Amino acid sequence: MNSPSRNRINLVLSLLAAAVFMLTACAGHQLEVTPISKSENPQQLVNDLDNDIAMARKNQVNVLAPTWFRRAETSLNAAKAGLEKGSLLSDILEDVASARAQLQQAEAIAKTARSTIPDAIKARDLARQAGAMNLGSEYTAVEYSFLDLTGAIEKNDLAYAKRRQAAVAEQYRRIELRSIKIQTIGEVRRLIDEARKKGQHRIAPQSFAAAQEKLTEADNFITENPYQKEKMHQLAAEALFMARRINPVAVETEKVDDMDPEQIVLWAEGILHQTTQKLGAPDMRDHAFDEQLENIVATISAQQADHEFMIENSKKQQDQIEKLQKNIANLEGQTIKEQKEKERLLAEKQFNEKLSSIQHYFKPHEAEVYKKQNQVIIRLKAMHFPVGQSVILPENYTLLSKVQSAIRTFGEPDVIIGGHTDSTGSEDLNEHLSQQRADAVRQYFVANETLPYEKIIAVGYGSMRPIASNATQSGRAMNRRIDIIITPEVKQNQ
Repeated sequence: MNSPSRNRINLVLSLLAAAVFMLTACAGHQLEVTPISKSENPQQLVNDLDNDIAMARKNQVNVLAPTWFRRAETSLNAAKAGLEKGSLLSDILEDVASARAQLQQAEAIAKTARSTIPDAIKARDLARQAGAMNLGSEYTAVEYSFLDLTGAIEKNDLAYAKRRQAAVAEQYRRIELRSIKIQTIGEVRRLIDEARKKGQHRIAPQSFAAAQEKLTEADNFITENPYQKEKMHQLAAEALFMARRINPVAVETEKVDDMDPEQIVLWAEGILHQTTQKLGAPDMRDHAFDEQLENIVATISAQQADHEFMIENSKKQQDQIEKLQKNIANLEGQTIKEQKEKERLLAEKQFNEKLSSIQHYFKPHEAEVYKKQNQVIIRLKAMHFPVGQSVILPENYTLLSKVQSAIRTFGEPDVIIGGHTDSTGSEDLNEHLSQQRADAVRQYFVANETLPYEKIIAVGYGSMRPIASNATQSGRAMNRRIDIIITPEVKQNQ
């Protein structure tokens, strides 16, 4: 047989093998697509689907059922593109219906994965929390092993996944331990060494000694108890906290070193008084420090209670306004169709008025605020994090306070917080860091009672959704961002 003939036969065999693989991959997972009525609002359907896919990504469906999840995202993007281009309603609804079915399939497979390989999933989560993605190729190799398990589950080969999960879980445990020692404990040692070079072990000896003691405790525990993960993480975090604490204690110690006792007292009093002024609390500098502190705490508690009352009262007033509007429409003898149209136009007018008002909250360098269909997008330009960290710095509090006001303008909307990075570094690390930062913003909003926990979704997209080229420094800076997507509640007509 000549070489060209053999090549053609090999090509045909390769194509047949690929086809068999695709059929096998979908075996046992037949897709049932439920048609959507043309009376449905396509924009609302896309918004709901976007929220569902964001939540699925947060729940790791993208790695537990990667094939079907990718298909769902592809169908969602097609529906979004159809809305933007003004495509046929039937085509948009078909894409949404397909995405729904594909997402349901992905979630069903993910559920199977959670019950089939729970140990491997938990070990992966712990390794990622410890920052194992920074181990580069070592982490990537273990990740391929994990995807081998989920790939087997997608092909319905549960026996293989169960058989291999113990080995994969052990691989994750090993790199988790290495990551904690290298990164967290290594960072603690670096900070302590840096403090010693600065002479801070003499300036703040108690803080320095406490950090050393905590480092020794954490290091010994990790070595002796490699499977007590919760305690291990707790001690590592405590050691890192104590090491970071040395510098501010030493700086403040040097500041008061040349002060006489009264100057030190007045300096401390100034801190309390500045806080009192910001809160609008009574000036109690003629009282003991303990009483001044009680005054601050009591004022904060009172303001929180007043804030809760105002939110509740605002909701009641809005409900009353809506009832009055409906009563007026009924008294005017409008038909149901006319009433709905008037309500739609009124809702659109109110939406645009609210959008216009919140656009004035932000300066051009702080955020970009725009409307996309029936959503408000707040792209935070001035939201900055320390390199490689997810800590919200005090300098961002004012910006986040403006975002809180914007959210509250719409009552209790659904909110997606999207964390984004540039393409520098590995995708795994970027996705993990962006998720941590989105979670930090979500926790900030929940702690400040902006919305109930279940009304906010935090999703880390890594570098998957760039808005500029990653080839330039300015483009990369634009891609490192937090996006806030506000979807107002849709009022159902009674």
